[in-house]
Amino acid sequence: MTATVASVRSPARTIMVGLARSLAIAAAAGAVLALTGAFHTINAPLWVRLVYWMPVMLAGAMWGQVCSLLIDRWIDMDERPWLAVAALTGAITGPVSVLVWFVTGLVFDGDVYPLATLPLMVGPVLTITSVLSAINVFVSRAQPIQTHAAPAGSAPARFPDRLPVKLRGAAIRAVQAEDHYLRIHTDRGSDLILMRLSDALEELEGLEGSQTHRSWWVAKDAVRDVARGDGRATLTLDGGVTAPVSRRYARALREAGWY
Repeated sequence: MTATVASVRSPARTIMVGLARSLAIAAAAGAVLALTGAFHTINAPLWVRLVYWMPVMLAGAMWGQVCSLLIDRWIDMDERPWLAVAALTGAITGPVSVLVWFVTGLVFDGDVYPLATLPLMVGPVLTITSVLSAINVFVSRAQPIQTHAAPAGSAPARFPDRLPVKLRGAAIRAVQAEDHYLRIHTDRGSDLILMRLSDALEELEGLEGSQTHRSWWVAKDAVRDVARGDGRATLTLDGGVTAPVSRRYARALREAGWY
C-alpha cells in the first residue's frame, strides 16, 4: 500500500478554503442576481443592483460558514447531506431575512421598510439559501487531512509526546475521536486523552497517515485489509481495530493508493 499522498491541509487552512469557496459561490450568485434583476430589482440601475446584491450575498455566505461549522458538529454532512442542507437553510434564513429587510429599504427607498414587510423577505431568502446551501454541501466534499512521514533531519511528529506513560514509545495505529476525548490505538493497546481531533491532526504531521472519517485518523502502514459494502469502505488495522472511511474521503484515499 504505497503511493504518493496529497499535500497536508491543516484544519485552519481547511476552514479558510471552505470560506473562500463559499464567498466565491456567493459572489457568483450575487452577480447573476444583479445582472438578471431578480426579485423585482430589474428597474434599478445595474450599479445599484450590484451594490445591493453583492454585499448581501457575501454577508449571507459568511454567516452560512459559521452555521456550517456549528451544524457539522451534530450532522454528518457526508452521511446525511440533505438533512445538512435543511439544517443550514433553517439556520441561515432567519437572520439573513432580517438583513435583507433592513438593507432593501435603505438601498431602494432610502429608508428602512416597515416591520410588517419583514415576512415578505422570507420566501426569496429561503429560495436562494436552500439552493446555495445545497451547492455548498455537495461541493464541500473535501479532501481528507493527510499527514506525511518526517523527512530525514526534520523535526518528528509532536503527537507521540501526548501518549500516556504506559504507551510511550508505542506505534500509533489510529486516533479516534470520542466526544471531547481521543482514543489512541497503538501496538500496546489503547487509551484516552483529552484533546480535539482537529488539534491532533496538526501534531500528527511527521507520521504518514490520513483522516479517513470526520472522527478518525489512521496510520497508513497499519492498514491490513479493506472491506466494501453499502457504498462504504472499512479499514482493518493491525490488532483487529476497524476504522470507517466516509463517502467524503473515499475517492481521495482510493486515488492515494490506500485501497
